[in-house]
Amino acid sequence: MAAQTLQARRPRTGTISRIETDPSHHLTGPFLPQTPLDALDSPFDVPAPRIPSPPRAKPLFASKNGTPTSEGLLRDLRTWRWVVVPSSSLKLLLIPVVLHLQWILITPLVLPDAPPSPFAPMLFISHPTPSPTGDDVNDPRYRKGYLDLVFLAYHIILWSFVRQLITIRLCRPVAQYFGLKKETKLERFGEQGYAMIYFAFFGLWGMRIMAQLPTWWYQPQYFWIDYPHWQMKPELKRYYLMQAAYWCQQLIVLLFKLEKPRKDYNELVAHHLVTLWLVGWSYLINLTLIGNAVYTSMDIPDTWLALTKLLNYLRMQRTQMVIFAIFLTIWTYFRHYLNLVMLYSVYKDFDLIPETARFWTPSEGVWMLWWMRWQIFMPILLLQCLNLFWYFLILRIAYRAATQNDLADERSDDEDSDSEDAKAKPKSKAGKAVKTD
Repeated sequence: MAAQTLQARRPRTGTISRIETDPSHHLTGPFLPQTPLDALDSPFDVPAPRIPSPPRAKPLFASKNGTPTSEGLLRDLRTWRWVVVPSSSLKLLLIPVVLHLQWILITPLVLPDAPPSPFAPMLFISHPTPSPTGDDVNDPRYRKGYLDLVFLAYHIILWSFVRQLITIRLCRPVAQYFGLKKETKLERFGEQGYAMIYFAFFGLWGMRIMAQLPTWWYQPQYFWIDYPHWQMKPELKRYYLMQAAYWCQQLIVLLFKLEKPRKDYNELVAHHLVTLWLVGWSYLINLTLIGNAVYTSMDIPDTWLALTKLLNYLRMQRTQMVIFAIFLTIWTYFRHYLNLVMLYSVYKDFDLIPETARFWTPSEGVWMLWWMRWQIFMPILLLQCLNLFWYFLILRIAYRAATQNDLADERSDDEDSDSEDAKAKPKSKAGKAVKTD
């Protein structure tokens, strides 16, 4: 019987099977069965076949209790280490804040007609413009401008600090409280905890902003009516730039390999590049209304995806199955139905753009020549192709869970062999290694 069980669990070959059984894949890996938190050896245990894995790579940066250590601010700047060292990113964040406070408090004492603080564009959105309603106090508006790049750069540093703060100071203690011990599991739990918090916050914020726009709830014709939409509400502009900063920070971590790369590294880089293409291009050509809709359709399902992964790490199988069913429904609706609605609108409703805006006149915020339809269509289509590939993997996970009662109680091959695992483990009387994680 045991031999039949082992035979049934023998890894399959093929690209899809390799992805499904790859513990380091960002989507399927966290859904693999995890080490039982309270596992004890028993004579009746039938261990799952363990795929040999290479020795764990040496950490890219020295760390103490999971926190990367600084080698000095200047060296951290030269090596981009500040992106993952919270103490260095915090110092970089505080420098403009202190300088701005000094400027607004001390400079007027020296210069009665002091100019505005040159550090303000890092902290606050810039380029106000007269409101179309004529009420600049109660209905202020902003346009895009070069100082947005300064705001973007500062908030890349902000997200670097926030990411490490949440993963190390919040999620790591939670994971340890629930019994996770291995460094790889603690890191991945922190990543998913940060993702859940980020996407939940921005998903709700995106919905709040959409509720103030004529596009609520996904009325795509208003993406094009009255174009160009260059006079942005302040909340929309801040939301857009902070989202762009988040994805830039994520891409920096990937491209500079500041963390150990996953096996699906190229897939993640492609996703981040397509996302930034959508973000940057839509902001440049004044299509922030459709950008807000795309953002929201991505962030809400990603919240539930991260929550499902966290529950799998914690071995909360019954709760996870319920959340996974909710997640699958939400993903289908937001990432596919609404995405296809927007794609169809680009194809069909593009002609709703006023005739006066169908020119290439960047100085007037107008960019909509006929071929721009396809420039907008293609990145959304590419994003949908990535989503469909991931949807296929998600459906395979759902099928396996429904038919094979997967996410069971056997240990899966961990993403890496932790250094402590290389050491000899305590043995039970039967001579088997005691599971400690």
